[in-house]
Amino acid sequence: MHVFESIKLGVAVPTAAQLGLEPPRFCAECGRRMIVQVRPDGWRAQCSRHGQVDSVDLEAQR
Repeated sequence: MHVFESIKLGVAVPTAAQLGLEPPRFCAECGRRMIVQVRPDGWRAQCSRHGQVDSVDLEAQR
């Protein structure tokens, strides 16, 4: 989990986030906020510096 997405004490983590179904909101490399597009078949997130991450690509890595 990225430093900018740290979980507050006493706050429950949504099941979708635990399963990796929630798109990342911040870049794992630089911490910048990403542009996120949610589609019926998944999501796509884009960092202005590090490019695009797609749920389809991550699913293939599992």
